[in-house]
Amino acid sequence: QVQLVESGGGLVQPGGSLRLSCAASGSILSIYTMNWYRQAPGKQRELVATIAPDGTTIYADSVKGRFTLSRDNAKNTMYLQMNSLKPEDTAVYYCNTRLVVTDYWGQGTQVTVSS
Repeated sequence: QVQLVESGGGLVQPGGSLRLSCAASGSILSIYTMNWYRQAPGKQRELVATIAPDGTTIYADSVKGRFTLSRDNAKNTMYLQMNSLKPEDTAVYYCNTRLVVTDYWGQGTQVTVSS
């Protein structure tokens, strides 16, 4: 059983920054691909960024150049640094991993970008 706990969301003005954290129960970050998803009101959940066990990162076009995904294996924690935030980044952000055929999700953290 894997538990994922997100934190770091909040209200920020356009152009501002936030850093989200995802704490995992157990040393899985260097073993499994980890993902950040987001879901805006009335929209489907979308993949924002992915980090592979070897550290390779992939970003959605909408966040490329603004968001940076990293991890600290010793702390079992993944981070999403979000800069130059836009109102369209407003969403609930979830961390996710898949172990074999089972998807694990955190409870989500709300990010609101508004003036």
